[in-house]
Amino acid sequence: MTNQNELPITNPQSLIIIGGGIAGLSAAYYAARTNPQLQITLLEASDRWGGKITTDRVPYDGSDFIVEGGPDTFLATKPWGVALCKELGLAGRLHGTNPHQKNTYVLHRNRLQPLPDGLAMMIPTNVPSVLKSRLVSWPGKLRMGLDFLLPAHNGHHDESLGGFVSRRLGREAYESLIEPLMSGIYAGDGDQLSLRSTFPYLHDLEAKHGSLARGALEMRKKMPAAPGSRSAFLTPTTGLAEIVEAMVESLKSKVNLRLNASVSRISKLEYSNTRYLVKLETGETLEAVSVILATPAPVSGSLLAAFDPELASVLTSIPYTSIATITLAYRQSDLSRPLDGYGYVIPRREGRRALACTWTSTKFPHRAPDGYALIRVFVGRAGQESDIPWDEPGLLALAREELDLTLGISAEPLLSRVFVWESAMPQYNLGHPEKLAQIDAALAKHPGLALAGNGYRGIGIPDCIRSGEMAVNKIERELSRSV
Repeated sequence: MTNQNELPITNPQSLIIIGGGIAGLSAAYYAARTNPQLQITLLEASDRWGGKITTDRVPYDGSDFIVEGGPDTFLATKPWGVALCKELGLAGRLHGTNPHQKNTYVLHRNRLQPLPDGLAMMIPTNVPSVLKSRLVSWPGKLRMGLDFLLPAHNGHHDESLGGFVSRRLGREAYESLIEPLMSGIYAGDGDQLSLRSTFPYLHDLEAKHGSLARGALEMRKKMPAAPGSRSAFLTPTTGLAEIVEAMVESLKSKVNLRLNASVSRISKLEYSNTRYLVKLETGETLEAVSVILATPAPVSGSLLAAFDPELASVLTSIPYTSIATITLAYRQSDLSRPLDGYGYVIPRREGRRALACTWTSTKFPHRAPDGYALIRVFVGRAGQESDIPWDEPGLLALAREELDLTLGISAEPLLSRVFVWESAMPQYNLGHPEKLAQIDAALAKHPGLALAGNGYRGIGIPDCIRSGEMAVNKIERELSRSV
């Protein structure tokens, strides 16, 4: 009997996907491609698709500023992003980073210093360039050299990224070189992040080669060039939203797409282990053979708490940190120095509230009209959330302060865009591999239930795309066994 405040169960579906970010869209795309007969519903709580992928195209002076609110590019060496773009017909629209400007800087004692050449997977391999660098003192450089002599640890236990790099290269090299690069990816605390969950190849390099530098050199030799580009990073012409727009267009005739459809609870149909009930905030309840949760891990945990409290507890224990991006546009004539590179990263020990600064119009010249500069400031780092004013005026003031202090830009911006992403970046801290094992064991008890998204085995766009495809594959395997 249905509660008078609830709507009856309607429209039994083959598959319901919850979350319309890139992971959820990818799950819908691969499910529809694999089996066109599936009845698929994709539910998104907000009023738009794409999750953290959002692009503002702002007309200005006969051209456009292309402003990314979340990620601005994806890693080409992970093949899933490129493969999806090819299927969507976007391969010819992908651009690499500007090959004429390759500098990246590190803020060091309030001044910008270039990163040493020859970084392979974050590890310095060009000895002359390291010796010339002002980022590390001579004692610190000598300590880095011990990497060639120190024996490898034979244990299989996990350790923090900060602890591992400090053990191999020394604490100064970690704080000055590796930590700011790592923070630019994870917005995390390297002394808490799990090496096995973030950069497992570093452990493998030590085990196989006995030295990070020797191993990085070998890895660099074997890295394939990105298809159609030598750049490790790619983006569509008018922004990453092109991927979302192409996916939505391809799904319109195959999937029931529902925006403003917030889910409040998931439960199992009584007397069935393979039928799920998805209750919406409106009171509507949908029935499905399979469910994919492509929502942040704590959100997924809260939705699953009704029928698996242990799984819910593990999911809600995965920590997330909030981040923000602030983009500002200027006339080139307003700049006190040339933007001769991709931007700079800021080590935690510098004490700044900003995390990094991308010189977008140099990194991707097509994203700003000629004669103008587009700059993006990143804010938010694990352990420093309380230092940040999370309202739009406060973030804009913080970004302008950072640009004034470091780049001497005091002019009024021609335009600005502020995007705040609350609890957006999962932190793969120590113990994360064990949590994944617990999650996998719990999911095995629930055929037809799968998870996707950036909370588990990779935070980048290609990782999220792959997670959606893997979630579909898991469900297909389980249901084929039950037939």
